[in-house]
Amino acid sequence: MTNSNPNIEVRASGWRWAPWWVLAYIALLPAPGVAEAVLTLGALFTIFRLSMVKFRGGSQLLSAPAWALTTTLFFAYWTPQLIASIDASNHLEALKRTFAGLRYLPFLWLVAIAVADARLRVTTFSGIGVIVFLWSIDALIQACFGHSLGFHVLDTLKQLIEHKPMCTAQEIAAADRISGVLGPCNLKLGIVLASLSPFALYLAHARARVPGWFVAAALIGVTILLAGSRASWLTYALVLLVSGWRILGWKGLTATFAVGVLTIVVLGLTVPQVQQRIERTLTVVTFNERGLDHALAGRTRIWGAAECMIKSHPINGVGPRDFREAFPACDPEPYEKPAWGEGPALHAHQWVLEVLSETGFIGLLLWMSGIALAWRAWRFASAKARDNARPAMWALIVTFFPFNTHLAFYSAFWGGVALLLVALYSGSLLAQEDEAP
Repeated sequence: MTNSNPNIEVRASGWRWAPWWVLAYIALLPAPGVAEAVLTLGALFTIFRLSMVKFRGGSQLLSAPAWALTTTLFFAYWTPQLIASIDASNHLEALKRTFAGLRYLPFLWLVAIAVADARLRVTTFSGIGVIVFLWSIDALIQACFGHSLGFHVLDTLKQLIEHKPMCTAQEIAAADRISGVLGPCNLKLGIVLASLSPFALYLAHARARVPGWFVAAALIGVTILLAGSRASWLTYALVLLVSGWRILGWKGLTATFAVGVLTIVVLGLTVPQVQQRIERTLTVVTFNERGLDHALAGRTRIWGAAECMIKSHPINGVGPRDFREAFPACDPEPYEKPAWGEGPALHAHQWVLEVLSETGFIGLLLWMSGIALAWRAWRFASAKARDNARPAMWALIVTFFPFNTHLAFYSAFWGGVALLLVALYSGSLLAQEDEAP
């Protein structure tokens, strides 16, 4: 008798490779150009595979709600850019960037397919967890011996191929924290690890229960303290809160945070970079505007400029990624040297202000509509579906937590990571129940 299980047919027809596209993209984030190439190839692969069957049999890959939610959330992110391009300083360039962003949609379908059944989902989620562990270990090796093995390999390959290093000598000298595999010219290791850490903690708990969770939490936590900005510290604290509450209960979670505070104190006394961040944070208790701005590394000045842009372009913003162009005219302290160094601020460093300043209230309305749809899908999902999607849901919550500072969500790097998490959430939450063979 012939086996007609559609999931088996889908995996046999080539979609079983979907998790490896996703993992390749994440693993290559330290080389943004190569990661973008993997994303584009994955998008083309998806379009080709779907066109081969004339887009029929989609329900064998994803449930209809998963197709719909993944696509709708993408357009809630992408459409504001299109509308905001009208007021961009360079309309043609803005439209070019916006339409180039359509390549993300078929890649997001591929990401959702990569978690659409139990076997693919385990491969994808576990693979992300393994990448987080490897990057954390590599960063701790750098903390101990001064060099990241992962970055050294990538830098050597780049010099062999392009005959130039990944980072300049000035960027290496200016690095004020361990950078790990991402390198001293891309100091985003802490926030990337914090946003992806739910997958590592999920994997550790699945394999070694509570002891495994504790070891993983400590390993990643120390790495983030050494490598990360204070935004990543807050992001990871939220991860421990949502993950630990279910696993440890309130007593165990309280003990965990007590150990975390003690670790911060010890590192603050022994590691100059951590001590500087703690001291800068404590200046907020001066209760004056200058102390607050120093504690926030110049963010209040940036947020003041964002407020100016929102008032001058309330409907559709100043244009996607045009914050830097509009900043000089809105700088509240144009004659003061900025806390971040030379040049204008590149983005609002807070996603609500980024959306409002660059895409206006139309953009924020579309983003809030997308968030409402994602929440509605969670609310009406079954208990099993929620368990399937929990790591991705945790990652989404902490990444988009509004009371924090953020990287630019309309940049290629962080926008790609954010959309990846959206597709992992949609695909795993709305996956069809596996059929018996």
